[in-house]
Amino acid sequence: MPISVLIADDQHLVRAGFRSLLRRGRDIEVVGEASTGDEAVRAARALAPDVILMDIRMPGMDGITAAGRILEFSTAKIIILTTFETDEYVFAALAAGASGFLTKEIDPEGLRTAVRVVAGGDALLSPSVTRRVVGQFAHRPVRAAAPGGTRLAVLTEREREVVRLVATGLSNDEIAARLVISPLTAKTHITRAITKLGVRDRVQLVIAAYEDGLV
Repeated sequence: MPISVLIADDQHLVRAGFRSLLRRGRDIEVVGEASTGDEAVRAARALAPDVILMDIRMPGMDGITAAGRILEFSTAKIIILTTFETDEYVFAALAAGASGFLTKEIDPEGLRTAVRVVAGGDALLSPSVTRRVVGQFAHRPVRAAAPGGTRLAVLTEREREVVRLVATGLSNDEIAARLVISPLTAKTHITRAITKLGVRDRVQLVIAAYEDGLV
């Protein structure tokens, strides 16, 4: 089954461009478009896409608000696409549950890869955005541990170590090399940690690690 994609952007030419680029991927199918946040919410409910490309600035309801509304009833993965990279937008998008945050300067193959990555359950951020996420949480005061232990107390010692390495920005292959395990084993530890903590993806795992003072 192809990956179904909904494109939400207020500019017709932008939507047409994304549609053309995505259709070149045989495993990707554009199932709908929306020009406002309200339309995106309605389309997501009607079409149940696997992935949504969401612009931030649209008439009426903005893309971040729309993303939050959609994730109340949908398991779709949302990639925020914008020309802006300000901290306000980055963290608002992550808080809403977005699985990716990319600028519109991304190249065609990079866009198709991003769709495949988030559809497969992974999170994806551009390198500059990743640096901002890590930098922002690195400078936040560490929360006091709750009575009975921290949120990460449900993880095994090995899972905590893997999560710590994820939060420092290492890939699965790099984590595997550091811990002398296979990349598949590293991925398994990450998947188990995501499940135990009840977070959506790798990005939310990084946020949990920083908020709990693991890094």
